Amino acid sequence: MQTSPDRHEYPAHWEADVVLRDGGTARIRPITVDDAERLVSFYEQVSDESKYYRFFAPYPRLSAKDVHRFTHHDFVDRVGLAATVGGEFIATVRYDRIGADGTPASAPADEAEVAFLVQDAHQGRGVASALLEHIAAVARERGIRRFAAEVLPANTKMIKVFTDAGYTQKRSFEDGVVRLEFDLEPTDRSLAVQYAREHRAEARSVQRLLAPGSVAVIGAGRTPGGVGRSVLANIRDAGFTGRLYAVNKALPEGQEDLEGVPAHRSVRDIDGPVDLAVVAVPAEHVPEVVTECGEHGVQGLVVVSAGYAESGTEGRERQRALVRQARTYGMRIIGPNAFGIINTSPRVRLNASLAPETPRPGRIGLFAQSGAIGIALLSRLHRRGGGVTGVTGVSTFVSSGNRADVSGNDVLQYWYEDPDTDVVLMYLESIGNPRKFTRLARRTAAAKPLVVVQGARHGAAPQGHAVRATRLPHATVSALLRQAGVIRVDTITELVDAGLLLARQPLPAGPRVAILGNSESLGLLTYDACLAEGLRPHPPQDLTTAASAADFHTALSRALADDRCDAVVVTAIPAVGEGSVADAALAGALRSASAAAPAKPVLVVHVELGGLAEALSAAASTAPQTEAESPPHIAPRPTSTAERLPTAEAPEGEHLIPAYPAAERAVRALAQAVTYAQWRRDAADPGRVPEYEDIDEKGAATLIDGLLARGQGLTLGTEETCDLLGHYGIHVHRALPAPAPDAAAQAARTLGYPVALKATAPHLRHRADLGGVRLDLADEDQLRRSYTELTELFGAPEELRPVVQRMAPRGVDVVVRAVIDPAAGAVLSFGLAGAASQLLGDTAHRLIPVTDKEATSLVRSIRTAPLLFGWRGSAPADTGALEELLLRVSRLVDDHPEVVAVTLEPVVVASHGLSVLGASVRLAPPPARDDLGPRTLPAY
Repeated sequence: MQTSPDRHEYPAHWEADVVLRDGGTARIRPITVDDAERLVSFYEQVSDESKYYRFFAPYPRLSAKDVHRFTHHDFVDRVGLAATVGGEFIATVRYDRIGADGTPASAPADEAEVAFLVQDAHQGRGVASALLEHIAAVARERGIRRFAAEVLPANTKMIKVFTDAGYTQKRSFEDGVVRLEFDLEPTDRSLAVQYAREHRAEARSVQRLLAPGSVAVIGAGRTPGGVGRSVLANIRDAGFTGRLYAVNKALPEGQEDLEGVPAHRSVRDIDGPVDLAVVAVPAEHVPEVVTECGEHGVQGLVVVSAGYAESGTEGRERQRALVRQARTYGMRIIGPNAFGIINTSPRVRLNASLAPETPRPGRIGLFAQSGAIGIALLSRLHRRGGGVTGVTGVSTFVSSGNRADVSGNDVLQYWYEDPDTDVVLMYLESIGNPRKFTRLARRTAAAKPLVVVQGARHGAAPQGHAVRATRLPHATVSALLRQAGVIRVDTITELVDAGLLLARQPLPAGPRVAILGNSESLGLLTYDACLAEGLRPHPPQDLTTAASAADFHTALSRALADDRCDAVVVTAIPAVGEGSVADAALAGALRSASAAAPAKPVLVVHVELGGLAEALSAAASTAPQTEAESPPHIAPRPTSTAERLPTAEAPEGEHLIPAYPAAERAVRALAQAVTYAQWRRDAADPGRVPEYEDIDEKGAATLIDGLLARGQGLTLGTEETCDLLGHYGIHVHRALPAPAPDAAAQAARTLGYPVALKATAPHLRHRADLGGVRLDLADEDQLRRSYTELTELFGAPEELRPVVQRMAPRGVDVVVRAVIDPAAGAVLSFGLAGAASQLLGDTAHRLIPVTDKEATSLVRSIRTAPLLFGWRGSAPADTGALEELLLRVSRLVDDHPEVVAVTLEPVVVASHGLSVLGASVRLAPPPARDDLGPRTLPAY
């Protein structure tokens, strides 16, 4: 690395791994003096045409002077970055700071010339776009605000890289050269372009893993048994449509297959490309395997081997080395310690997992960080014959293990546009990047349901997971996920229940529920469950135990035709002596009635009706596959009752009816669907962030800069807090110190009676219940008596820190907080002051910036909200003023990320207007926001 005194220290934080457009990865890093040979080798592999486009003239080779210039940088005014794969350059970019006359310059000059060169074999992979994002971030860090680039008109690819980036730019044409100038400040369009490129690249990287054309299982044992041999058998028996290879370096010379699968001693010996390698060798042998795979051009790895971060410090270092090594070759990793992946598409039929049987094909995407939970989820979906799973099943399954590389965020990118997936179910034990997950979840939930259960909610994340520190409690994170449209559930049973309903039934238009069935008691249980879940059930309709299939059909048809009904729950108990014929007749009747009104969801609550559950899941025109119809290498399925289910897709447009063994489970799933449907309707018009003419953003910025000049972080004093909040139209009632009775009397005369006397000591602050507050003091005599009482009860004034404040109009006391969390971002919180929020946790949260509609919903989302709306005859509070206050706090924190914490407590919301009686603000240098920087993979 370069160390001469005229150069800055090597900026290691500029190093990054990125996912390219085709799903492969590359490493971006600064170019140093040690890269001379790499640069020469790289240049020799660039075509003459590309060299001409770069230098505007024939330039067959680099001179020694050129090599010196392109490898010696000061990392301030001259910076070069390279994209590398396998340690070799595939593209370079550099900038040179220039002055107004176009000659080399230093700061404060804020413009630089930028130029790229991409190896021809790697053009079209999005390398230049990724390099532009990173060199722009570097330039902004070094005080450069604008790039200029001169491009030949024929170099349309490079012109497109600049014009598509989304920056504000100008274009001119002079002397046969196109000159582009563009500001480097991120814009809404540049961020949208960045996110779209990130989505395409990450989705493609997962697609390459889930739909490979060829798979090699490395570590397939010579004898049956063992992890590798099991995975090999599962891939073969699932009927994988691509090429399958077994690899074991201990194979005897001359052995060419394992149970009919072509076998080799090394990946290098395979004649042809290998898209995916499943690695099942001991951890100490994995580095050798990764090297062989990288040199052979393998695109991705599923590492089922254990012995990594889950095993302790040594394993964590081994895991980091694994990721770094794989990324060197442009490969992505699922795992290590992974259960595997499954793709049931008939075009792929891949079961590269430890699951001995491929799940039924269907429309549910399933992600599990835990292998054990993955097994449980697959098992539950397999057993649930009473519903959509009998036909739809799973589209793709990913068990990420330690998720050292590929995470839930990557898989969400894939499922968002996967036409074979209608519902996403995720079991998460940690969220490595909550800010990004929330962004992706919001986009995904707007298109298809996303159901999440989170494990390790009350403890540390699993040892194998790299998790960003967050100060937010789990309840707050859950609330933010719900705001993003995520259907949050608490158990894997609820996860499956919700998934079965959402996979094939339409979303309900509202909370009105009709209940009908042949059991009065079961109907009443369902009715009570609906009320408990916040639904609006109609009185149950009892068809009596004598009801026939025709009676069910008539009743269901009538309920579905009722405009006052949004969903129907059918309850059914078996009739004594009736068997599968009656079950099939009832199922047919329910399906027939449901098909006539496909816009409303129908659920069935059944009691020990295995036959009905199976019949409900069956489509009339499908039948179980026979052994003769099975695709090659698929073993016949067992023929037990639980397994006699069709594996073909239902006819297009037919709604399969999910069945549940308990009313509470069915109703809970329905309530989640109702909430999600309402979120979808609200998300179509999310509202706006209003502008307020009295907000002085520049004045606040000047004040903040001056305050931060004192130190890295500070809690503002009372006057400074009032001043800063005042720039955003938030006015705090003055509170004057009262260190003695005479000072209290003088403060009251200044403010005017009536006044309040408050102790502000930490143990008494905001604790009116302890007696540290005296209200409505109308004159000096009352004030002095109250002062004496406080000091007698709680101690000397220097301990109490009493203050005098003018009385505010009576109302409802609330608290408003905003905090910038390093992982989740800026969060706005609201609740009633006192026990409601402190003891009961009745607080609502929204991500900043908050829109007008979100502010409205925030106020109404706490359980104690009725107190604001005239509960039991009280005067309604001015919620409009409260919503405006929430929006102003949101604007303050969004406009000034240096404001890392704001607390307004208490805020008294009266019938007309509100009063902010206490406030505190903390400033600090803003935490880094990686969502505004260039695309990168998590660092290892």
